[in-house]
Amino acid sequence: MLKTVRQSQIRQLVEENGEISVARLNQILDVSEATIRRDLEQLSDQGWVIRTHGGAIRVEQGPVELPIKHRMTENAAEKKRIGRAAASLVHEGDTIFLGSGSTVQAMVPHLLELDGLTVITNSLPVINQMARSSAELIVIGGMFRASEQSMVGHVAEQAIREFRADHAFMGIASIDVVQGLTSDFLPEAVTDRAILGIAPNCVIVADYSKFNRVSSVFLAPVTSANMVITDDKTPASTVLELREAGVEVLIA
Repeated sequence: MLKTVRQSQIRQLVEENGEISVARLNQILDVSEATIRRDLEQLSDQGWVIRTHGGAIRVEQGPVELPIKHRMTENAAEKKRIGRAAASLVHEGDTIFLGSGSTVQAMVPHLLELDGLTVITNSLPVINQMARSSAELIVIGGMFRASEQSMVGHVAEQAIREFRADHAFMGIASIDVVQGLTSDFLPEAVTDRAILGIAPNCVIVADYSKFNRVSSVFLAPVTSANMVITDDKTPASTVLELREAGVEVLIA
């Protein structure tokens, strides 16, 4: 069987079944497991499947994100736990960057009482909430993205690059260990790339629904983040792969 035909069959089997093992592919295709593993590695590199220990799973295309006001109630319990865990990394006197998104917003109630905090942000909801605190607030300007209630684009990117923080926290539309961090809006991806360079400790906060999905705009490899904070519904295999890639994972 030609390799292209075999790999096409593998793609179809993964798509139809959602996941499949090397052993099962060996039975169906009657080729060696070594050959199948090489095929899966190539298909994974090309973004057609997600490689797992012992097989592969289907790549789920990340949907266009709903406006933030609709996402506030989605997976609310998970976001609250993630927000609390992320906020526990912050100490009095720290300088932090808070990006946009409903999961980042879940951090804010736990930050309001910290003394000596400096908060840099491009998120209007974060600005409105942190304005009630004693924190020094640095506001990033730029193109206003109404659906996300945040400042994005070239002006925001340039402004962000002027600052340094102890920690940067950001949400993300889609995460895949192979395909990396992806977004559905180019100006926001440009802004998020700048956020990843602002601090020695960059933390992605994301509930289970963001994983093993790929959106249309590549942002950065998963290894651009130092830590991912998620919930216990995120697949254990995904958590293991992130850790093997060198990314610290905290389960909230």
